[in-house]
Amino acid sequence: MSLRELDPKTVHDAVQAGSAVIIDVREPREFATERLHGASLHPLSTFDPQSIPVDKTRDVILQCGSGKRSMDALQRCEAAGVAITAHLKGGLMAWKAAGLPTVTIDPATGQVIDPK
Repeated sequence: MSLRELDPKTVHDAVQAGSAVIIDVREPREFATERLHGASLHPLSTFDPQSIPVDKTRDVILQCGSGKRSMDALQRCEAAGVAITAHLKGGLMAWKAAGLPTVTIDPATGQVIDPK
């Protein structure tokens, strides 16, 4: 398997087109504060490659805050023989630097803000 590092725009476009899903490997507190729309949480601290829902019709793309943990999770998938081969290069930081939207919580009201 060839491990792929995808740029934020490529990931965004694939998710928007319905050809990819995002698995966030950060911890629950981080995920609750800010996340990518539609991402599923599978924290690296309890990460089990076998528990990731692999959908043969869509790419599964791993994501974290900076790309370090998602690469770790990607290597764990490869070692376990799980067919997940891509992650978001630069993670959430690169996503935000590219001007792409995130789901956040308004600290004043506790309301979820999801610009999609």
